[in-house]
Amino acid sequence: MAKGKIPCPLLVLFSFFPCVPYHQSHPNAFPIAYLNDLRGEIQACPYFAVNNLNRDFIGTKGFSVVFQRAGIPEVERRFPFFKPYLDRALQPTCNAFYLNPLLLQSGSRVDPHIDRSLRSYCKTIEPPVMVSVLYVQVPEQLQGGELVLRNHRQQVGQIKPQVNTLLYFQGNLTHSVNAVQTAGIRLSLVCEQYSLDDRELQEIPEFTIESRAKAESRAKTAKRRN
Repeated sequence: MAKGKIPCPLLVLFSFFPCVPYHQSHPNAFPIAYLNDLRGEIQACPYFAVNNLNRDFIGTKGFSVVFQRAGIPEVERRFPFFKPYLDRALQPTCNAFYLNPLLLQSGSRVDPHIDRSLRSYCKTIEPPVMVSVLYVQVPEQLQGGELVLRNHRQQVGQIKPQVNTLLYFQGNLTHSVNAVQTAGIRLSLVCEQYSLDDRELQEIPEFTIESRAKAESRAKTAKRRN
């Protein structure tokens, strides 16, 4: 196991008891000073814009970083504020990752879906082993915004976000976020964690950034050149 890694009990349990537990929470996961810095760095990042994710993400903002385990040093070089989260959250048996800050505010919601974000690179990839979520900022009087987890038709969790809680849940669960009904920002840092075979891994970039701001910048540059 890599030095400094804190294994998630879920990953061990997934290997032997794939049905339970469906999720696990770790409160007070990081020093508050880090959480405050992380919040500011994410919102100041030039890639942070209207979400590049699919139509299930209604009224949300964010950007995404795709990387293999070999690309972690580049992630940390480009986004040093992610390093403490990566040190804590990434699991040693996983080798490909889809990391995205996710901001919801009043009226935002996420419709039910199963994470398969890496399928844009390799169509045969199954859902991630697990998804890790750090709640970076949550309105004090939040109404709505709960994470709802389902195993087929059975609801297996409804999690009310709590600041500085690190949550893990099984990657094959259908999940959604109820519409936020109060003012303020609900900001989380989400990472889909995959364990791919060699053929699948070859299709995944070692490191790349997905951002609507990045795409719009390229379009403007191309327009100027034309």
